[in-house]
Amino acid sequence: MRTYAGHSSASASNELYRRNLAKGQTGLSVAFDLPTQTGYDPDHPLARGEVGKVGVPISHIGDLRALFDQIPLSQMNTSMTINATAMWLLALYQVAAEEQAVAAGEDPAAAVHALAGTTQNDIIKEYLSRGTYVFPPGPSLRLITDMVAYTVAEIPKWNPTNICSYHLQEAGATPVQEIAYAMSTAIAVLDAVRDSGQVPPERFGEVVARISFFVNAGVRFVEEMCKMRAFVQLWDEITRERYAVQDPKQRRFRYGVQVNSLGLTEAQPENNVQRIVLEMLGVTLSKDARARAVQLPAWNEALGLPRPWDQQWSLRMQQVLAFESDLLEYDDLFTGSHVVEAKVAELVDGARAEIARVQEMGGAVAAVESGYMKSALVASHARRRQRIESGEDVVVGVNRFETTEPNPLTSDLDTAIQTVDHDVEAKAAAAVRRWREERDAADGGRERVDAALARLRNEAGTGANLMAASLECARAGVTTGEWAGALREAFGEYRAPTGVSGSVGVSGEDNPELARVRERVRATGEELGERLRVLVAKPGLDGHSNGAEQVAVRARDAGFEVVYQGIRLTPQQIVAAAVAEDVHLVGISILSGSHMELVPEILRGLREAGAADVPVVVGGIIPESDARALRQLGVAAVFTPKDFGLTEIMGAMVETIRASRGLGAGAAGTPVPA
Repeated sequence: MRTYAGHSSASASNELYRRNLAKGQTGLSVAFDLPTQTGYDPDHPLARGEVGKVGVPISHIGDLRALFDQIPLSQMNTSMTINATAMWLLALYQVAAEEQAVAAGEDPAAAVHALAGTTQNDIIKEYLSRGTYVFPPGPSLRLITDMVAYTVAEIPKWNPTNICSYHLQEAGATPVQEIAYAMSTAIAVLDAVRDSGQVPPERFGEVVARISFFVNAGVRFVEEMCKMRAFVQLWDEITRERYAVQDPKQRRFRYGVQVNSLGLTEAQPENNVQRIVLEMLGVTLSKDARARAVQLPAWNEALGLPRPWDQQWSLRMQQVLAFESDLLEYDDLFTGSHVVEAKVAELVDGARAEIARVQEMGGAVAAVESGYMKSALVASHARRRQRIESGEDVVVGVNRFETTEPNPLTSDLDTAIQTVDHDVEAKAAAAVRRWREERDAADGGRERVDAALARLRNEAGTGANLMAASLECARAGVTTGEWAGALREAFGEYRAPTGVSGSVGVSGEDNPELARVRERVRATGEELGERLRVLVAKPGLDGHSNGAEQVAVRARDAGFEVVYQGIRLTPQQIVAAAVAEDVHLVGISILSGSHMELVPEILRGLREAGAADVPVVVGGIIPESDARALRQLGVAAVFTPKDFGLTEIMGAMVETIRASRGLGAGAAGTPVPA
């Protein structure tokens, strides 16, 4: 039983972890901030606005010591949501465990051997949905392979990679796609480990036994339960037939769950409580396909960062299910059900066909590089949005049953969520600079760092397993940015396909509202003597691009010319693109909480570039107090999760353009959000 937690600083997060463990939490699930996930120190320019926002910043071994102070790692089960820099965090974790053992007068080797937990380390889904990749697919898969080989030999209770279909569902995957793409990723990892020659064939079953999965559970809980039974069946089939694993225990489908966050609503957020409970039931009702670990989001995650009390509420949901209900006392409730068997068979058949399609392309890496999987997910997500907007899919409190009483939980929105202290970033940047200075001033300190980084760069160019070099970097006091920087030099960086250009659009023929907006866009373009162009941009390190992609797709359907360059852009790059493309509107998408730092920079950059007349609209998880502040700074409109109607947003965008160019609203005008 876990809650996903971490923010501000290592010491603040340590206090939160120890408080949660005292409440009955049985494992830790660490959220890292975006600079840590993408390999930057807090004082790097790209880290601006992102430090400590969506997780805890970890820059070096000193931070990890503080994060797990008074928490015995050899007795803990720790899940770390970390991917591109997973090898680095595992190295830091091992060194921290060794230091704890030495301080306690125990054998450090035995402490390392006892470590239990998981590094997420699924880079394929980062290219498809979450965006915290750094290196190209080939080198990224090599890092995963090295970690798998190392942990099987040295940390046998560790799950070195955690195949994440969770994020695929958030990006729009159907149950069939979620199963198929997760299995294709697992096949890519297992094939790479097998072909590397680092694990003897007779021990390959141990590799399979340490592959775990991290799965999403949506509110259609019967279908989700059947999906889990399909996962179990297919994994047993693949590991037995493709990899000849004979031991049934090694073929067991081991998975943890974070229930769906995509379906959490800002409108009537109290409804999220029953959604979370239903989603938890989907992965616990069936004993033969029951999750081994569950972590639940908080009811107010669509509003902002949950408070400790909100996380406690989610933990108590699990405890009530486990200890008050009788669910865990019975064998599988669905054995022999014709309805369940038929649904499972349908999902298995569909997933087999999609897995075969990916394998024909050359496997998961090739399907990423070609853009096939990304385009498929963007298209699925677009269809889902269409069903919600048309009312075909009902979302209670959003597109039906919208009348509501005043909500006492959100009567004061500024206290309904947790806020990060404004000086967290400055303190972290000063701390990492102080760490480097003190490290380098110590006798032989700088020399040891230089030697460790040189070894890492050199071995990256060979076939050597990079865990040993990473462990030496950790012991030498190397920082996260230095470790990742050395591998950036060796491997280069990567920009994944956006999936927008080939995605499914909405036809105006069967959508009168879109047809009206499209005509408004066309007429406005004629009045201005040029086609309307919009720039959809994601500044900072936030890689959650699903919303931006859907806005880009719908804007294209509405008749706009769309400029979308993907994730991880600096404010300066966004301003340069707006000027170079001579756009009529800039749309900014931010989900990481860095809007108050990055949006003002974009506004200032546009003014300095002589483009102050280009309106800027912003979308994301933005508290109302911040939305007011952004509008006062000059933002034309702010959209949050309650603004689910994309076509309405398109109408607001064209009216914003008309207002900025001094054109009248007219009868067809769409009001712009306040």
